[in-house]
Amino acid sequence: MAEREIDRMKELIPLLRRASEAYYAQDQEIMSNYEYDSLYDELVALEEKTGVTLADSPTGSVGYEAVEELPKDRHEQPMLSLAKTKSREELREWLNGREALLSWKLDGLTVVLHYAEGRLVKAVTRGNGEVGEVVTNNARVFKNIPLAIPYRGELTVRGEAVISYSDFERINGQIEDVEAKYKNPRNLCSGSVRQLNNEITAARSVNFYAYSLVKAEGMDFANSRAKQFAFMADMGFDVVEYRLVNPDTIMDAIGYFERKIQTYDIPSDGLVLLYEDIAYGDTLGRTAKFPRDSIAFKWADELRETVLREMEWSASRTGLINPVAIFEPVELEGTTVSRASVHNISIVRGLKLGIGDHITVYKANMIIPQIAENLTKSDTLEIPRVCPVCGQPTEIRQTNDVQALYCNNPACDAKKIKSFTLFVSRDAMNVDGLSESTLEKFLARGFLHEFADIFRLDRYEREIVQMEGFGEKSYQNLIQSIEKARDTTLPRLIYGLGIENIGVANAKILCRHFDFSLEAIREASVEELSDIDGVGEVIAAGIHAYFRNEERMAGLNHLLGEVRIAREAVDEHAQTLADMSFVITGSLEHYENRNALRDEIEARGGKVTGSVTGKTTCLINNDLASQSAKNKKAKELGVPIVSEEAFMEEYLQIS
Repeated sequence: MAEREIDRMKELIPLLRRASEAYYAQDQEIMSNYEYDSLYDELVALEEKTGVTLADSPTGSVGYEAVEELPKDRHEQPMLSLAKTKSREELREWLNGREALLSWKLDGLTVVLHYAEGRLVKAVTRGNGEVGEVVTNNARVFKNIPLAIPYRGELTVRGEAVISYSDFERINGQIEDVEAKYKNPRNLCSGSVRQLNNEITAARSVNFYAYSLVKAEGMDFANSRAKQFAFMADMGFDVVEYRLVNPDTIMDAIGYFERKIQTYDIPSDGLVLLYEDIAYGDTLGRTAKFPRDSIAFKWADELRETVLREMEWSASRTGLINPVAIFEPVELEGTTVSRASVHNISIVRGLKLGIGDHITVYKANMIIPQIAENLTKSDTLEIPRVCPVCGQPTEIRQTNDVQALYCNNPACDAKKIKSFTLFVSRDAMNVDGLSESTLEKFLARGFLHEFADIFRLDRYEREIVQMEGFGEKSYQNLIQSIEKARDTTLPRLIYGLGIENIGVANAKILCRHFDFSLEAIREASVEELSDIDGVGEVIAAGIHAYFRNEERMAGLNHLLGEVRIAREAVDEHAQTLADMSFVITGSLEHYENRNALRDEIEARGGKVTGSVTGKTTCLINNDLASQSAKNKKAKELGVPIVSEEAFMEEYLQIS
């Protein structure tokens, strides 16, 4: 009997670890949260029954190993997981007659902040609980983090970095290849906090909520967790919302959080109960994995049985085709739901779905509809052999353990979203009111086929006004923005065309070299283009090939009939940075952001690139002692690293 149970444990362990690796390290889902929790609970029960815990069991380890892109740092104190329960009575009994703090268990990425002399000096992710990734530069651009605090001793605070549901919806469509990477706010937040370029982090509206004071040198909190929370709030931290509870009040407090989560904008996957009495909690010690002074409460999933009526296949700009289940509407957590993303082919096949199957559905974290189980398991669902948008053949691709469906047609209309998004972006034609999600809707309805169609959207006034999210006022605002965008410059237009390897800086260099003549650029040979500093043969060949494509040139001619290109006047005497190349990294103090400093450099004839090379004039970084990859590369190549002020004084002659 025990042998059979241990064999089952050997099946569960690699399955759970693969799912954990996919979720935490690769931002992918190969099974639903419901299925993972069910298998994990089964493993725990088997280990308790047999008394055996096998090596590599996820019940005996904490988290997943950090990825290699960022520097590592060891935590002063191990970061443990929490024991969990779904029973409210068990939560009340756990109190043992004492007071405790009941707070949200936020669903983001745990980050530890270290302060010294009133300044943020280090930020480290949870990692595997023992060693995390250093993300100090990224933490400095969280929306609500205090960079300076009045307390001057050594301070260590733990908290959760999160992206709200509303921010997730707003920025999800603006992120490169997001459909293939980010399925929910937690994954988006994880990817955002662990960026090498903190400019990306800054654009993604990451917030930090403190939930634990690890160290505050010399402070006395009178043995009270609540006073620790109050102290963190006094230091300028947003502290996770909590209630002080006892056995008589805990049920009401749970009810409060249960009602609030229905509309709560911050992702949460449960609650945390922490003893108010610090000394008492410390005396309880810890297990190999769990501290005994706190416990997590997970919402019991409300399951409803329904019938699968349709599988909608939604194509994206990356070619990925996402399956979305359409089922008979059911009431879940106070709302009516009829759709749930199934994420990929692996999950479709794992659930053995078929139209007409009886399925159970729930809301993950009481928010996101998911399929829990297929009761019928007919396994008759046909995977589309052609793309639902263009009708061309599809392909199932496997990455690690995940199978996903893709459209192979490079000319698929669904893939045009990326080029249209670039075309209307701020540095290109700068059309306000055309978000990626709006462009997707216009493409799906056949309003857009080429760039010139942006300026012909007034043909579809009746349809647009009646679209969800639009109305007469929104339509008029959009048309006004489009009319304003008709007046542009050649560098904006060249960048907006999406020519391979032509960014904002190269577009400006190209236009200056040919004296802002589009015809000269169109007729230039590969040799002429290669002679431009910073272009080279590969980029030159790409530019030349773009302007030799008959279909693209027909589209460009149509576009030129819709816009007015203003000629830029160049003051040759002001080109003091001509033939110089710069790299900007880190946060700035004198310029609003890196784009503003880039514009200043380019206006003086200089070039701003994303990586340090032997041709880089200098690296601009206010953190001269940083161990970032750019600083290391600059030191290796002998490229000067200068502060923002030093750059302004030496190169811009601004003191």
